[in-house]
Amino acid sequence: MKKHQSILAIVALSVGLAIVSLNSFASGDADQYLAMEHYQTMEHHHHHAMVGNGYTRSVVSYQTPDVKLMDTHGKKVALNDSLDVDQPVMLNFIFTTCTTICPVMSATFSQVQEKLGPNAGTVRMVSISIDPEHDSPAKLNEYAKRFEAGPQWSMLTGSVEDSIAVQRAFNVYRGDKMNHEPVTFLRKGADKPWVRIDGFASADELLREYHGLVPD
Repeated sequence: MKKHQSILAIVALSVGLAIVSLNSFASGDADQYLAMEHYQTMEHHHHHAMVGNGYTRSVVSYQTPDVKLMDTHGKKVALNDSLDVDQPVMLNFIFTTCTTICPVMSATFSQVQEKLGPNAGTVRMVSISIDPEHDSPAKLNEYAKRFEAGPQWSMLTGSVEDSIAVQRAFNVYRGDKMNHEPVTFLRKGADKPWVRIDGFASADELLREYHGLVPD
């Protein structure tokens, strides 16, 4: 419960809510609830429409660029080594100073790992910064601690050029970080297609998609 309260506080602060029901958070739909509350007043109409439509699902194939990024310890990591693995992968794009969709998506990932419990290590979770000029490994490390990221959840940064190359490869590059859209990717394993989730999916919905790829 303590962990849930800490994650809830982060999201509530970021979206400017003074009071958020712990019961709503415990239901597993806090991320969608908070997103709905905030995006009703957002000026970015494409974000508002995305919330209203829930999320859409598509199956796509992407070619991962051959780039090296840095983890929260400053260690260089080949992106292909992080994504082309013989285990399920969940991927999203965030930046640490984001006060809108990123805290919601990160809270959702945190809920996913919490709900997976001892099985969290069976899925690799990756969050890639779209603001590498600000998001140093140290900043990402602070962000990871804020959302209590487990060892299976990697946060990566790098050069601007490499970040853009990855965003383009996954068709999420929108030219400016403020145009960032909520997108999550899931894959069963190397050489498998990606399931692309456009919009806000709750932790329970992501887990349903995950278990659809990887039956118990």
